Amino acid sequence: MIERVSLFSSKKETLFFILLSFILLFFSLGLEFYNYKEFTKFDSQLMHVTVLKQYTKTKLTKKGTTKTYQVLKLKSNDGLTFYTTTSEDTQELKEKNIELEIWAGNISFYDYMRTFFGFSHILTITPDTSYKAALTYKIRAQHEDANISSIYEALYLATPLNSTLQTTFSSLGISHLIAISGYHLGVLSAVLFFLFKLPYSFFQEKYFPYRSHKRDALFVILSVLLMYMLFLNTPPSLLRAFVMLLVGVILYDRGIKIISMQTLLVSVVLILALFPRLFFSLGFWLSVSGVFYIFLFLIHFKNLSRLWQFLLLPLWLYLMMLPFSLALFANFSLYHPLSIVWTLLFSLFYPLSILLHLLEVGSWGDFMLVWLLNINTHVTVVQLSPMWLIIELFVSLAAIYYRRFIYLLLLLTCSICIYSIYHIA
Repeated sequence: MIERVSLFSSKKETLFFILLSFILLFFSLGLEFYNYKEFTKFDSQLMHVTVLKQYTKTKLTKKGTTKTYQVLKLKSNDGLTFYTTTSEDTQELKEKNIELEIWAGNISFYDYMRTFFGFSHILTITPDTSYKAALTYKIRAQHEDANISSIYEALYLATPLNSTLQTTFSSLGISHLIAISGYHLGVLSAVLFFLFKLPYSFFQEKYFPYRSHKRDALFVILSVLLMYMLFLNTPPSLLRAFVMLLVGVILYDRGIKIISMQTLLVSVVLILALFPRLFFSLGFWLSVSGVFYIFLFLIHFKNLSRLWQFLLLPLWLYLMMLPFSLALFANFSLYHPLSIVWTLLFSLFYPLSILLHLLEVGSWGDFMLVWLLNINTHVTVVQLSPMWLIIELFVSLAAIYYRRFIYLLLLLTCSICIYSIYHIA
């Protein structure tokens, strides 16, 4: 068997990549800055946007009175995401298209690169007539419970969940299963490869045996996933997952080692150079952390059988990501560790639920989600100091080079898990 090679074999190649990355970043930032100057050229701008999320918020004014208003999360036609507010009695606007005037003159470039807030005035409201909206209505028609419908919309169409459902899934430790990410692309890729292989192999043997079925399958899979991503208006979570998958496929096709920290670093640098906005995305860094710990496991435990890797990897990943979850969200329950099992089962549930919805019998699987939502999680706040997260990061980096730090990392994360369970008891 031919051994795969490392991405860079000399300092010259490394320096060339660094120079190329800086050039890409320079042009990407230049384009973003040009768009920013156009956006802030006048005191106000007219924009056409789609409402992604709407919720009510209250605050105490300087006069001591309570003010209630609506918060809208919006996405413009050119991909700009931001927040604005409107009056308390505003109608339900989620998933509708609106034209508004936004006052953007005081927004800094730093705020523009992140998700910013802008004062605005709504001019017109029109229903969303896109294919995505049509699919949303088809999903809703198959479910009586609005919460169940919202979960499937998030799974298939990257629609934001309401705060109640977000809290529930955070407490159960399965928020990563609802937000479309690399895990979902991995499951979809496996299903597409299975569906493509059998019919393609039949024609390949008869008409074009000189073709590589793996290479052609990867091309078809990437094309389908690209169309899916564009159909969903390129959500950041899906964008970063797709780019990492694309880089991995290109490197694999050229015989370069994929399970390598060097490959991961190159992928991250390229993504940030092309899409600098992702530098400010918490979801991006959580996704990178997840891939980092998967690679760390596969590098140090590569001698384990495939079966043991399949069984132990979810447990390993749960322990490694638990400190991140506690430091950022602080929600924990006795059901939280069961996310290890639910993550394994989700690999079967996800493609099966898609099939049921295509057959217009999506409600057949509702009983599982209803049971999940009715679990009394007894949520407890377990606030983990950021210091422990920093310690884990340093130990993790040391574990790349020294295997003994792997055991220290396991001791640290297992201790945090036991502390969290004890905190509930």
